[in-house]
Amino acid sequence: MKALWIAASRFVVAGVFAALAAGAAWGQKVTLDVLYAQPGFAKYHEPISQAFMKAHPDIEIKFRAPAKDYDEGHQAMMRAAVTSQLPDVYFPGFHLLAELSAVLQKRNQIVDMGPLLAAEPAGWKAANYTDSMIKLGQVHGKQYGMAVNASLPIMYFNTELVKKAGGDPAHMPDTWEGIIALAKKIHEGSPGVAGMAYDVGTWPDTWLFQAIIDQAGGNVLDPSGTKIAFDNALGKKTMVELRRFVTEGGMALLDFEASRQQFIAGQTGIFFDTPARMRLITDAVGSRFTLGTAVFPVDDKAKGGIPTGGCAIIITTHDPAKEKAAWEYAKFITGPEAQKIVVEITGYLPTNKRATGPEFLGPFYDKNPNFRTVSLETDRAVPWQGYPGDTVRIWRAQRDIIDAVMRGKISPDDGFNKLVSETKAMMK
Repeated sequence: MKALWIAASRFVVAGVFAALAAGAAWGQKVTLDVLYAQPGFAKYHEPISQAFMKAHPDIEIKFRAPAKDYDEGHQAMMRAAVTSQLPDVYFPGFHLLAELSAVLQKRNQIVDMGPLLAAEPAGWKAANYTDSMIKLGQVHGKQYGMAVNASLPIMYFNTELVKKAGGDPAHMPDTWEGIIALAKKIHEGSPGVAGMAYDVGTWPDTWLFQAIIDQAGGNVLDPSGTKIAFDNALGKKTMVELRRFVTEGGMALLDFEASRQQFIAGQTGIFFDTPARMRLITDAVGSRFTLGTAVFPVDDKAKGGIPTGGCAIIITTHDPAKEKAAWEYAKFITGPEAQKIVVEITGYLPTNKRATGPEFLGPFYDKNPNFRTVSLETDRAVPWQGYPGDTVRIWRAQRDIIDAVMRGKISPDDGFNKLVSETKAMMK
C-alpha cells in the first residue's frame, strides 16, 4: 500500500513539473527577425509592429537595418541564403519574388503559405483578399508570399502650371502624345520650369521601364518568361519617346530623388512617381501650389496595362513556433487595421478588401481624393515581371543605356539595338 502511495506521489509530482515546464515554454516570447527594404517605410513598419505586439504580447518584432531599396534587399537575401543568415521574415518586391523563391525553395528556406491559408476558417480568405491580390504572392502556383503593398504609377501635377499652359486639371491627357504636348507648353510658358519628369533613366528598378512598355500594349517578356518581348517596333518607338520627353517635354535630367524635390519646389509641371510617396509629396508641397493627381496615361486602351509595384511578405523560418508567429504577423500586416496605417502614411493601394470600408479608409478617402487616384487604375493592373537570371544586374545595364538615350549621348535607334543585344546576352 505504501509502495502504491509513493508511486502515485511520484506520478503526481512528475505531472506537476511537466505542466510547469509546458507552461513556461508556452509563455515564452517568440522573437521574429525581420528585414524590409526602403528606410522610409519605417514610418509604417514601426507603428504596425507596435500594434501587432500589443495584440500579440507573446511575439516580439525585431527589425534589422532596412535595405536601401528592393534590389539591394534582394542581393542581401541572396547572400544570406548561402551563409544561412536569413531573417525570419522578409518583404521582397514583386518583380524579385520568383527569382528569390526559386533560390530559397531549393535550400528549403521558404514557407509555402498555401496550407496556412487553407487552414484558416471558411470564408476568411474571400472576405479579406481578392483573387488578384492573392496571385501577386504566387510563383508557379505556390503561395510563397502575401501582398503587403500594391502600387501603380500615377501622375502628379502642379495645377497652377497646368492652367497657365492652357490645360484642364480636371481632364489631364490620357495619352503620352498629349502629355508631351502639354509638358512642352508648360516648359515654354514658364522659363526655368521643367515640363515633365519621367525618371526611368535613374530609377532603382525596372518598374517605370515596364510601365512605358505595358501601357502601349507590349510586354517586357514573352509568355514563357524566358525571352524579351520588346525587341520590336514598339520597343524602338519607346526609346524615341523617352528622348522626346527631354527634347520636347522639357524634362530635366536629374536623379529621381532630386527630380522629386524639383517638383515639390514648384519647378516641374507633370511628375510621375509611385503613390507610395503621396503623403510625403502632399506634406512637402503644402501651400506652395495646388497638388493634383491623375491616372497613368495608356496609349493602347484595349491591351495596355500597368505593372503592379510593391512587395509581399515571405516566411523563411521553419522553426514551428517562429513559423506560427510569422503567419500571425503576415495576416496582421495584410489585414484591414494595418493596411489603413499603410495607406494613410504612404498612399499605397490597400491589399485588403475590408480596408476600404467605412470603418477603416472610407472617411479618409472622402477627405483626401488624391489618395484615391491609384484605385482608379486597378482594372489596368498587370504583374511586375523580373528577368530570369539576375534581374538587378540586367536592369542596371539597361538603365545606363536608357539614360544615355535620354541625354542624347546615343541615338534612340542605337540605344534600342544596344538594349536588346545586351539584355539577351545577360539573360543567357
